[in-house]
Amino acid sequence: MKHLLTGALRREDAISLLDAAEDMHEVQDRQLKKLPALRGRTVVNAFFENSTRTRSSFEIAGKWLSADVINVSGSASSVKKGESLRDTVLTLAAMGIDGIVMRHGDSGAAQLAADWLDVSFPSVRVINAGDGAHEHPTQALLDAFALRRRLFGAQSRGRGLDGVRIAIAGDIAHSRVARSNALLLPALGAEVTFVGPPTLLPPGADTWNTTVTTDFDAVLQQPLDALMMLRVQLERQRGAFVPSVGEYIVGWSLTDERRAKLDDDTVIMHPGPMNRGLEISSRAAEGLQSAVLEQVTSGVSLRMAVLYSLIAGEEPQ
Repeated sequence: MKHLLTGALRREDAISLLDAAEDMHEVQDRQLKKLPALRGRTVVNAFFENSTRTRSSFEIAGKWLSADVINVSGSASSVKKGESLRDTVLTLAAMGIDGIVMRHGDSGAAQLAADWLDVSFPSVRVINAGDGAHEHPTQALLDAFALRRRLFGAQSRGRGLDGVRIAIAGDIAHSRVARSNALLLPALGAEVTFVGPPTLLPPGADTWNTTVTTDFDAVLQQPLDALMMLRVQLERQRGAFVPSVGEYIVGWSLTDERRAKLDDDTVIMHPGPMNRGLEISSRAAEGLQSAVLEQVTSGVSLRMAVLYSLIAGEEPQ
């Protein structure tokens, strides 16, 4: 694997990354959180969209691996002067970097960057940190990593998510997290259900390797190992996808009443940032069932594993 652009990974590659993240996770328990694995390597975080969790965790991951990490934002780059994305990517690569972590508002931007670099700078790796409403593969991987650790604990290593039942609820249509999870989780053996308002379910979702429904309460009556709530992405919506906020809460919010109906061992997840009181209540987000902060912690470990695997790994044949 040269680049990480999609959640459509082979099972063995996904488990290999999750196991590498187990090794990286041990670093967080040390007083000195440094490994020399990427010493002398340079990674650019090129974020053309705002981010807190993803950008910070990639920066921490790179620094804990001893890489030189450079942050480039769209608002402070020559893109604001009219420079094309292609020229920006090739300019960064020409400075002798080893990898680009890219977040961009347009779907397919990371794939284009990889295509351009494969021609002109084939040694530079590209990691997709979110492209439009398309994909966010490292988020799907860290979700799988956090869930695997919660379910299996010390016996996680080497395991997939075979037979694990996961419901992903909310704004599926605009969620790159949902798309990457729809590709990754079934490859790991999980059974995935998408649930949300009919207007927030993307066309063709029934052809994905998931079950699709609009009845949230019916889904909650089924045995679930995990329930992942998605943010309602108002900034990506054009038009009224639901009649009102109140209607959405009535039909698809994880309220305190709905949380009380879940089995005690059902893991509650959210990729963040959260709209508290809209798609999830504060009690649900902070209760004992919640793995929200574990997802954040897992993000650093998983992204360390990705950076190490792609940049310090062997050259592709």
